Amino acid sequence: QVQLVESGGGLVQTGGSLRLSCVGSGLIFSLYNMGWYRQAPGKQRELVATISPGALYTNYEDSVRGRFTISRDNTKRMISLQMSDLNLEDTAIYYCNAAAGPGLRSTDPKEIWGQGTQVTVTS
Repeated sequence: QVQLVESGGGLVQTGGSLRLSCVGSGLIFSLYNMGWYRQAPGKQRELVATISPGALYTNYEDSVRGRFTISRDNTKRMISLQMSDLNLEDTAIYYCNAAAGPGLRSTDPKEIWGQGTQVTVTS
């Protein structure tokens, strides 16, 4: 079964930190571009950060750059998002995403989403 499972969400005060993790199964994890997206109430889902299959390239949404760090460990089929200096606008459901990179078969999934983990920042 192909799936991504997130963990690490929770309640945190402004200025605090959280670390999210996402573990993949049933996919050739090392060949996927991985990313974190988030969706706040009443808003569209937005990209937070992405990381290339070999972790050479990362990309961040402007509002999180410098505060969030995405990383991956292909041996554990896991990505993480270290979030620091959290503010109220970071409150959202955070989703893990896998997008097919080069080298995959045509039968491999093109895109996979996790079920999401809630992050709530309070004042």
